[in-house]
Amino acid sequence: MNNHKKSNFKSLILTGIAGIVVGAILIFLLGPFSSDEDLLPAVKENAEGKITTKASADEGEEDPTIKEAVDKSLDTVVSVVKYAGGNMWEGTEPQKAGSGSGVIYKKEDGKAYIVTNHHVISGASQIEISLGNEKKLPAKLLGSDPLLDLAVLEVNGEEIEEVIELGQSEKLEPGETAIAIGNPLGFLHGTITAGVVSSPDRVMPVDIDQDGSIDWQSEVIQTDASINPGNSGGALINIQGELIGINSSKIAQEAVEGIGFAIPIDVAMPILKDLEEHGEVLRPYIGIVPISLADIPSQYYSETLNLPEGVENGIVIKEVVSTSPAGRAGLKEYDVITKLDDTEVKTAGELRKYLYTEKEIGDEVIVTFFRDGKEETATLTLVEDLSQSN
Repeated sequence: MNNHKKSNFKSLILTGIAGIVVGAILIFLLGPFSSDEDLLPAVKENAEGKITTKASADEGEEDPTIKEAVDKSLDTVVSVVKYAGGNMWEGTEPQKAGSGSGVIYKKEDGKAYIVTNHHVISGASQIEISLGNEKKLPAKLLGSDPLLDLAVLEVNGEEIEEVIELGQSEKLEPGETAIAIGNPLGFLHGTITAGVVSSPDRVMPVDIDQDGSIDWQSEVIQTDASINPGNSGGALINIQGELIGINSSKIAQEAVEGIGFAIPIDVAMPILKDLEEHGEVLRPYIGIVPISLADIPSQYYSETLNLPEGVENGIVIKEVVSTSPAGRAGLKEYDVITKLDDTEVKTAGELRKYLYTEKEIGDEVIVTFFRDGKEETATLTLVEDLSQSN
């Protein structure tokens, strides 16, 4: 071996020794702060195939699963069957006239209370619920509200064991898990569909009496979890198995997939309380028949209503009840309301929404309106709506 080869060999040996020394120093310095497990991705897979982070695994906690949420809530969702007709004198029996879903949300003093949709039980002469174990119970209708499409049923609580846990819809965020439970088509009991909250606070126009005019702007949760006929009145739950909404297929558009709606539980609960206690929803009343200005041909704006230029939205008074707050305050036919207090109202639905969500019976409201081309105001004291009008 010549001197040149010996020199190369020595350099190789020295380089290897230097690498070993540096590596040993690094291990010595980093050893207290890490382990082999820390150098790997901090992800583990449990026996159910669910991925958890190392931190949550170390703490012994795992995120809830859809199955766990469903197991917690499934037995609280019931089938609601509506019967119509039947005449004792004619010897006829009530016939099944439709079905939907319901949710057991309360049990008290030997009674259990079930929420469903108004349209599920509308026109019923008898109502029956079917539990998950196929036990059938007669149900009493305590009250229903067509405006929010909600109804409350009462049954004997002896056969009821499970009551759903209530969540909070106002804290929902887009992308959260949403699970719909119901009985689509009237016989597929306990059907589960899952998706996400597409929008927690969507506003949808609703034509309650199907006359082509929007009666209400409904606050709803939009989800891509499938909500089909028969799911109406069923539960929309979160990943904790808590009730966050009451499903309603009535609001959905036909031939549209991946868009379902539910009435937020925070909106529903005050209505359910009124229905339990009074059999109806107590709402403030001003005593007019309102028509949205947009529904009236524009040639009448200046000729009949005498509106100044620039006034293109508002509510035209078609009729005034003389003994009502509006009548006593001097409002008349053809007046055009543009504001309630400091809030602009452009449609009859917006007028109802402001009165029903921002005001209570006994409150005062300042009405701004146009009459004969002039803007005027009147102060009304709201009373209870006995006719469910405006």
